[in-house]
Amino acid sequence: MKRSMAFLVLAEMAAMSLWFVSAAVVPEIQAEAELSPVMTASLSSAVQVGFVIGALLFAVHGTPDRYDPRVVFAVSALGAALCNAALLATPLGDPIQVVLRGLTGALLAGVYPVGMKIAVGWSVRRRGLLVGLIVGALTLGSAAPHLIAFAGGADWRFTVSVASLLAVAAAGLIAFTRLGPLHATAPALDPAALKLVWTQPAIRLAYLGYLCHMWELYAFWAWIAVAAAISFGPYWGDAAGDAARLTAFAAIALGALVCVPVGAFADRLGKARLAGWCLAGSAAAAFATALSFAGPPWLTILCILLWGALVIPDSAQFSALVADAAPRDRAGSLMTFQTALGFLLTAFTVQAAPMLADRLGWAGTLAILGIGPVIGVEMMRRLHALRWRPARPMQIRPAHAPRQGSGVRRRQRTSSTENPRKE
Repeated sequence: MKRSMAFLVLAEMAAMSLWFVSAAVVPEIQAEAELSPVMTASLSSAVQVGFVIGALLFAVHGTPDRYDPRVVFAVSALGAALCNAALLATPLGDPIQVVLRGLTGALLAGVYPVGMKIAVGWSVRRRGLLVGLIVGALTLGSAAPHLIAFAGGADWRFTVSVASLLAVAAAGLIAFTRLGPLHATAPALDPAALKLVWTQPAIRLAYLGYLCHMWELYAFWAWIAVAAAISFGPYWGDAAGDAARLTAFAAIALGALVCVPVGAFADRLGKARLAGWCLAGSAAAAFATALSFAGPPWLTILCILLWGALVIPDSAQFSALVADAAPRDRAGSLMTFQTALGFLLTAFTVQAAPMLADRLGWAGTLAILGIGPVIGVEMMRRLHALRWRPARPMQIRPAHAPRQGSGVRRRQRTSSTENPRKE
């Protein structure tokens, strides 16, 4: 398991470096060709929209559950790399670049959720940790463009090229990953399996908590460097941009590191409980960042780092909660559908954030992002109460009482989904 998970984590990290390429190079592109605010936002939000479309298609078709997920991963990573590299051959500001970013997002729907499908096939008891590793890899991959852009300086083409090569490498790395003993393949197409989202309370609450989490996550990742540069500007002048990039990379990378211990603790203390704690901390950090905005840079940096550390670790637990409650051969489709709905929401928040900042300023916009996790705390409280509801006491039959027929109800064992003590 360790060898396969190591290759899976590396592949996930390399492929997901494609996600924030646009956000990382926007300042350089604007310096070379003036882009409208709508075009600037579209380059980033197109990835989210594409991901939603791709994830919906994968979920309805049941692709992660019907085919070898390693093949799906490799083909998707290669296709995304080609679409990203095509940015180098198209005119700056041309609508075709928005289309290419959308196709990149659609293909990444065959990378991130499929990676989770592979991970949950290895264990139930350590599922929080395993999915935490995947989300940590996603986070580091998402942070990578900021570091690549910092190394490449004003040459935005360098960032695009390196990210594309990393995605190609991911397609090769996934070939060294094996499938776990709990991996299950769905025999046929069954879109009706998605009805479990509404009929199973545990799955429904996990979905709602995930949506509250996604309200802030990608808007924070996409725009925190831009917001930080504006906040640092009065103090550091021309150096504010580089400082903001390093801060954004450090905040996102710190979140990736926190995913692993949070996943391990979630397996012991309860996934819903840990997710609720992370949501509460993330909301507090969002409000603190808003209050510190345009103040002393060291204070704003501290708040951003705290926000980055707490904004992502709960993501793994929402997926693990769905996997726990779902039929084994439908877990991939249900997790993919979950991410589709979440990224549909992020397409709105990523697009709306800079426009909202024009009206309210970045401080007000960052505070609004904190509202989502506040609501998510309540969803996780309900889910934790549901999963920890005590079982009804067993009826003890007197020793002299005769055995009855098969019509008598027997107390069934509580599943691992209903009893977190067995997670």
